[in-house]
Amino acid sequence: MSRIGLKPITLPAGVEVKVDDKNLVSVKGPKGELQEKVSSLLTVENKDGVVTVSRSSDAAEHRAQHGLARTLISNMVKGVTEGYEKKLLLVGVGYKAEKKGNKLVMNLGFSHPIELEDPEGITTEAPDATTVIVKGIDKAQVGNYAANIRAYRRPEPYKGKGIKYDGEVIRRKEGKTGASS
Repeated sequence: MSRIGLKPITLPAGVEVKVDDKNLVSVKGPKGELQEKVSSLLTVENKDGVVTVSRSSDAAEHRAQHGLARTLISNMVKGVTEGYEKKLLLVGVGYKAEKKGNKLVMNLGFSHPIELEDPEGITTEAPDATTVIVKGIDKAQVGNYAANIRAYRRPEPYKGKGIKYDGEVIRRKEGKTGASS
Protein backbone atom coordinates (compact mmCIF):
# COMPACT_ATOMS: atom_id res chain seq x y z
CA MET A 1 0.00 0.00 0.00
CA SER A 2 1.40 3.37 -1.02
CA ARG A 3 1.53 5.63 2.01
CA ILE A 4 2.60 8.61 -0.07
CA GLY A 5 -0.05 7.99 -2.73
CA LEU A 6 -2.84 7.99 -0.16
CA LYS A 7 -1.98 11.43 1.26
CA PRO A 8 -4.26 14.18 -0.04
CA ILE A 9 -2.70 17.37 -1.45
CA THR A 10 -4.16 20.51 0.11
CA LEU A 11 -4.05 23.42 -2.33
CA PRO A 12 -2.88 26.81 -1.00
CA ALA A 13 -4.80 29.96 -1.87
CA GLY A 14 -4.34 31.09 -5.46
CA VAL A 15 -3.54 27.65 -6.90
CA GLU A 16 -5.82 25.98 -9.44
CA VAL A 17 -5.59 22.34 -10.51
CA LYS A 18 -7.36 21.07 -13.63
CA VAL A 19 -7.49 17.49 -14.86
CA ASP A 20 -8.67 16.78 -18.41
CA ASP A 21 -10.12 13.51 -19.73
CA LYS A 22 -6.65 12.26 -20.84
CA ASN A 23 -5.23 12.64 -17.29
CA LEU A 24 -3.23 15.78 -18.13
CA VAL A 25 -2.88 17.63 -14.82
CA SER A 26 -2.42 21.43 -15.08
CA VAL A 27 -1.39 23.40 -12.00
CA LYS A 28 -1.60 27.20 -12.16
CA GLY A 29 -0.32 29.46 -9.41
CA PRO A 30 1.27 32.83 -8.69
CA LYS A 31 4.70 31.88 -10.14
CA GLY A 32 3.47 30.19 -13.33
CA GLU A 33 1.85 27.10 -14.78
CA LEU A 34 3.03 23.48 -15.01
CA GLN A 35 1.58 20.42 -16.72
CA GLU A 36 2.20 16.72 -16.22
CA LYS A 37 0.67 13.65 -17.88
CA VAL A 38 -0.41 11.14 -15.24
CA SER A 39 -0.78 7.44 -15.98
CA SER A 40 -4.22 6.38 -17.26
CA LEU A 41 -4.21 3.65 -14.59
CA LEU A 42 -4.89 6.32 -11.95
CA THR A 43 -7.72 8.71 -11.16
CA VAL A 44 -6.96 12.29 -10.09
CA GLU A 45 -9.75 14.26 -8.41
CA ASN A 46 -9.88 17.88 -7.27
CA LYS A 47 -12.64 18.55 -4.74
CA ASP A 48 -12.89 21.61 -2.48
CA GLY A 49 -9.19 22.52 -2.73
CA VAL A 50 -7.96 18.98 -2.02
CA VAL A 51 -6.41 16.82 -4.73
CA THR A 52 -6.48 13.04 -4.31
CA VAL A 53 -4.90 10.33 -6.44
CA SER A 54 -6.48 6.86 -6.44
CA ARG A 55 -5.89 3.62 -8.30
CA SER A 56 -8.36 1.08 -9.63
CA SER A 57 -6.61 -2.07 -8.43
CA ASP A 58 -3.76 -3.31 -6.27
CA ALA A 59 -1.65 -4.56 -9.20
CA ALA A 60 2.09 -3.92 -9.02
CA GLU A 61 2.08 -1.46 -11.93
CA HIS A 62 -0.78 0.52 -10.40
CA ARG A 63 0.96 0.71 -7.03
CA ALA A 64 4.21 1.82 -8.68
CA GLN A 65 2.49 4.72 -10.44
CA HIS A 66 0.38 5.78 -7.43
CA GLY A 67 3.04 7.37 -5.22
CA LEU A 68 4.91 8.79 -8.20
CA ALA A 69 1.88 10.62 -9.57
CA ARG A 70 0.97 12.05 -6.16
CA THR A 71 4.55 13.30 -5.61
CA LEU A 72 4.75 14.87 -9.09
CA ILE A 73 1.50 16.78 -8.50
CA SER A 74 2.68 17.85 -5.03
CA ASN A 75 5.98 19.10 -6.50
CA MET A 76 4.08 21.10 -9.14
CA VAL A 77 1.92 22.73 -6.45
CA LYS A 78 5.02 23.66 -4.41
CA GLY A 79 6.78 24.90 -7.55
CA VAL A 80 4.06 27.34 -8.61
CA THR A 81 3.74 28.72 -5.06
CA GLU A 82 7.28 28.78 -3.61
CA GLY A 83 9.57 27.64 -6.44
CA TYR A 84 12.75 25.58 -6.16
CA GLU A 85 16.38 26.55 -5.87
CA LYS A 86 19.76 24.80 -5.78
CA LYS A 87 22.88 26.48 -4.47
CA LEU A 88 26.27 25.56 -5.95
CA LEU A 89 29.65 26.48 -4.47
CA LEU A 90 32.81 26.91 -6.57
CA VAL A 91 35.83 25.69 -4.60
CA GLY A 92 39.31 26.23 -6.01
CA VAL A 93 41.91 28.90 -6.67
CA GLY A 94 40.72 31.14 -9.49
CA TYR A 95 37.29 29.51 -9.77
CA LYS A 96 34.65 32.20 -10.11
CA ALA A 97 31.25 32.87 -11.61
CA GLU A 98 29.46 36.01 -12.70
CA LYS A 99 26.22 36.91 -14.41
CA LYS A 100 26.25 38.84 -17.71
CA GLY A 101 22.69 39.48 -18.86
CA ASN A 102 21.02 36.08 -19.08
CA LYS A 103 24.35 34.25 -19.32
CA LEU A 104 26.32 32.62 -16.53
CA VAL A 105 30.06 33.00 -17.14
CA MET A 106 32.35 30.71 -15.13
CA ASN A 107 36.14 30.51 -14.93
CA LEU A 108 36.99 26.95 -13.88
CA GLY A 109 40.66 26.59 -14.70
CA PHE A 110 40.15 25.87 -18.40
CA SER A 111 41.87 27.94 -21.09
CA HIS A 112 38.53 29.62 -21.80
CA PRO A 113 35.56 30.79 -19.72
CA ILE A 114 32.39 28.69 -19.83
CA GLU A 115 29.29 30.64 -20.88
CA LEU A 116 25.88 29.09 -20.22
CA GLU A 117 22.65 30.74 -21.30
CA ASP A 118 19.75 30.31 -18.88
CA PRO A 119 17.16 27.88 -20.28
CA GLU A 120 13.53 28.92 -20.44
CA GLY A 121 11.89 28.80 -17.02
CA ILE A 122 15.24 28.80 -15.16
CA THR A 123 17.13 31.76 -13.71
CA THR A 124 20.63 31.79 -12.29
CA GLU A 125 22.19 34.21 -9.85
CA ALA A 126 25.78 34.78 -8.82
CA PRO A 127 25.52 36.71 -5.52
CA ASP A 128 29.29 36.45 -5.07
CA ALA A 129 32.20 35.08 -7.09
CA THR A 130 32.04 31.56 -5.64
CA THR A 131 28.29 30.97 -5.40
CA VAL A 132 25.72 30.13 -8.09
CA ILE A 133 22.00 29.84 -7.33
CA VAL A 134 19.71 28.08 -9.81
CA LYS A 135 15.99 28.94 -9.45
CA GLY A 136 12.80 27.84 -11.18
CA ILE A 137 9.32 26.39 -10.71
CA ASP A 138 9.96 22.92 -12.14
CA LYS A 139 11.91 20.76 -9.67
CA ALA A 140 13.27 18.42 -12.33
CA GLN A 141 14.51 21.26 -14.56
CA VAL A 142 16.23 23.04 -11.66
CA GLY A 143 17.98 19.85 -10.54
CA ASN A 144 18.99 18.93 -14.09
CA TYR A 145 20.46 22.37 -14.87
CA ALA A 146 22.34 22.42 -11.55
CA ALA A 147 23.75 18.97 -12.36
CA ASN A 148 24.81 20.18 -15.83
CA ILE A 149 26.69 23.11 -14.26
CA ARG A 150 28.31 20.80 -11.69
CA ALA A 151 29.41 18.40 -14.44
CA TYR A 152 31.97 20.92 -15.75
CA ARG A 153 34.13 20.42 -12.63
CA ARG A 154 33.01 17.69 -10.26
CA PRO A 155 34.61 17.91 -6.81
CA GLU A 156 37.76 15.82 -6.62
CA PRO A 157 38.56 13.82 -3.47
CA TYR A 158 42.16 14.94 -2.84
CA LYS A 159 41.90 18.72 -2.51
CA GLY A 160 38.11 19.11 -2.72
CA LYS A 161 38.33 21.45 -5.73
CA GLY A 162 35.35 21.70 -8.07
CA ILE A 163 31.69 22.67 -8.11
CA LYS A 164 29.69 21.19 -5.25
CA TYR A 165 26.16 21.51 -3.95
CA ASP A 166 25.69 23.55 -0.79
CA GLY A 167 25.77 21.08 2.10
CA GLU A 168 27.34 18.29 0.04
CA VAL A 169 30.04 16.39 1.88
CA ILE A 170 33.03 15.42 -0.23
CA ARG A 171 34.77 12.26 1.01
CA ARG A 172 38.43 13.15 1.11
CA LYS A 173 41.23 10.74 0.31
CA GLU A 174 44.73 10.79 1.67
CA GLY A 175 47.32 11.78 -0.91
CA LYS A 176 50.53 9.95 -1.70
CA THR A 177 53.13 9.87 1.02
CA GLY A 178 56.83 10.42 0.49
CA ALA A 179 58.90 7.40 -0.51
CA SER A 180 60.77 5.88 2.39
CA SER A 181 64.08 4.31 1.49
